[in-house]
Amino acid sequence: MSTDLSSPKTGTLEAPVTPAGIHLQRILVPVDFSDCGRKAIQYGIPLARQYGGKLLLLYVVQDPYPVTEFGGIALAQMEADLSANAVTDLDKFANQEVRPHVPADTRVVFGSPETQIVDVARLEAVDLIVISTHGRTGLEHMFLGSVVENVVRHAPCPVLVVRQKENEFVDSPVPGDGLWSNGSPSEAR
Repeated sequence: MSTDLSSPKTGTLEAPVTPAGIHLQRILVPVDFSDCGRKAIQYGIPLARQYGGKLLLLYVVQDPYPVTEFGGIALAQMEADLSANAVTDLDKFANQEVRPHVPADTRVVFGSPETQIVDVARLEAVDLIVISTHGRTGLEHMFLGSVVENVVRHAPCPVLVVRQKENEFVDSPVPGDGLWSNGSPSEAR
């Protein structure tokens, strides 16, 4: 069954009607440049479009080495370099894959992904977090934990969790297929 969305008065296509009471102006989408992580973008773009919202793309730079009593290898410089590369990569990704479709801001932070995602959601007063899960199970889940599980438990707003393989309810393909060969945005340079 097909629904005609054109206006009887003008014959032009009208925007879909959004459900009353649902306001999704700020949608946080954590980005890790993996194929699985791109899945969240696949859902975030149509949600932002449907509700007239804006995406906030967040990349969390994780500490590469734990700090020890002996110090580190120029940790401040390493953090600055990692952050600068992440800012460049995220902005490139946003410009190529997201901003042609919906407005988007980017943010790069340093630390633990689950903590930073929840903190940014709170600070930015986001209405929804769209996050993808890698679906770890067994020992891998036990040792690595689940970023998504911790975000769901502590988020200040609703969280939409998407899996890489699931029953799709969005029509668009995953943005950026083939953009980076192994998930590393630095290779695109």
